[in-house]
Amino acid sequence: MAESHLPQIAILGAGIFVKTQYIPRLAEISHLFVLKAIWSRSEESARSAVELATKHFPSVECKWGDAGLDEIIGDASIIGVAVVLAGQTQVEMSLRLLKGGKHVLQEKPAAACIAEAEKALMHYNSMAASMTRQPIWAVAENYRFEPAFTESNKMIAEIGDIVNIQVIVEGSMNSSNPYFSSSWRRNFFGGFILDMGVHFVAGLRMLVGCEVASVSSLTSHVDMTLPPPDNISALFQLENGCSGVFVMVVSSRSPKIVWRVVGLNGTLQVERGNKDGKHGYSVSIYTADGQSKSFFYPFSGVAEELKTFLSHISLSRQKEEEGRGLKGEPRMSYVEGCRDIAVLEAMLESGHKQGALVHVKRF
Repeated sequence: MAESHLPQIAILGAGIFVKTQYIPRLAEISHLFVLKAIWSRSEESARSAVELATKHFPSVECKWGDAGLDEIIGDASIIGVAVVLAGQTQVEMSLRLLKGGKHVLQEKPAAACIAEAEKALMHYNSMAASMTRQPIWAVAENYRFEPAFTESNKMIAEIGDIVNIQVIVEGSMNSSNPYFSSSWRRNFFGGFILDMGVHFVAGLRMLVGCEVASVSSLTSHVDMTLPPPDNISALFQLENGCSGVFVMVVSSRSPKIVWRVVGLNGTLQVERGNKDGKHGYSVSIYTADGQSKSFFYPFSGVAEELKTFLSHISLSRQKEEEGRGLKGEPRMSYVEGCRDIAVLEAMLESGHKQGALVHVKRF
């Protein structure tokens, strides 16, 4: 595709995730778009990210502060923006860009809480109703794009009716983790449980293809180097009546992340690990006849979701030229991101109420 026809995008944010994930993953698919600008609140921060990006995108512009943001919003050539900022400011920034007619890919979590998410959705829907072209509002949840989960979702039928589900997460959020001292995550309601937990809930929902209806959980705060709570033990029930457990420890000396679904005809397990030096997921399926099959899928969710967003905004422009609208990819919809938060918020609320049953807010 000629460069003049490629979608032009900007990135808001210049933190760890932009430097270690967005820039390298976008560099791998640089033939699909033009990176026009990177913005940050401070000039120093913006320049540090632009310096990294220039190796792959020589013409990328450096923008900062209110003036730089206004320039991005006012630049008609920029049709898509990735919002990779502190969780407390992302929604407000996304709505501002959407109002300016930009398609937005916002990093997870979709909002700081359900109240903010509901208010934001109302705002977006009323704003979009008065616009001739409805901009796409996508949430970047790479677990919904990991081949391990998309393929496991297809295999789930092989194990028959689901009897029980276990999600065990023993994280590694200690002082050697680059996100450990991230101030916005520490000031977040639910701390790392909410910020990290949306991934594991997304994996669960993707795997079983069913919504969580209610939860009952206990939380506590043991590791004082982490914000409260630092662990959660929850019982949950799906809308189809199946039950399961969700256990999450923010920091463990022996990290382990596994989803295990037990069915009448077998068991399906997805476990995070590495093979031949590549990080990813081992998927194992055990069937009633005693047979088992195993597959390994390297991580590629971030690249896949970026490709999907770019292809949708390109297609959206094409449809507009033909006078037709386009809905974004359902896995990336803002509502999907809200559903992940709703489950975690219900678990945290139940923990606050010493295990009282809490119904998950429906979106």
